[in-house]
Amino acid sequence: MKRLIPIVLFALAVSTSMLAQRGRGGAPPPPPPSLEPGASQADVDKALIAAPAPLRDQATVIKWKPDFTYDTLRKGTNRLVCYDRSGFPLQPPFAVQCTSLGNLAREAQNLKAEATGERAKSEAMLKAMEADGTRAKPEFGSVWYHFSGPDRDHVSPHHMTIAVPGATGASLGLPENGRGGGVWIMNAGTTTAHLMIPGQ
Repeated sequence: MKRLIPIVLFALAVSTSMLAQRGRGGAPPPPPPSLEPGASQADVDKALIAAPAPLRDQATVIKWKPDFTYDTLRKGTNRLVCYDRSGFPLQPPFAVQCTSLGNLAREAQNLKAEATGERAKSEAMLKAMEADGTRAKPEFGSVWYHFSGPDRDHVSPHHMTIAVPGATGASLGLPENGRGGGVWIMNAGTTTAHLMIPGQ
């Protein structure tokens, strides 16, 4: 039974995505929301590259500021939020990401730690937050979509993970390493625990 939980979560995420765009009674989906004053359509379009197609038109798009707060470029109607991280410290020249609106506090912490510009310092800062209980937890079952590379035309395959904070091999019935070739839990037992899906 426990082994079915991650599979069910993944299936629910996909089916919800599809239903979100169909509308009721087979009606066509609503048009994308208008941009906020001063927002650039080019910035919005770039951030949305990471969004799954069924959720793209109604996703929120934000732009991070140097103080790790953000401006909203477009307020969407679903729970997905997308943003550009291209060229940020410890990020590739081209990097866009989408996740749940409930994960923005955690992403702000990620960006603050990465602003040190050194991987070791960044990881130490996040580990300290984990230890003292100040690390923001992601929403259980929420998806993180990553799309990055040296430039728009040379990106790595679309990478997707599913957050399962606190989960362990015992709680989900999944391995805590990828040696078996199937879905596995990375960073088990921490707020960073997430499902790694082969090929994603």
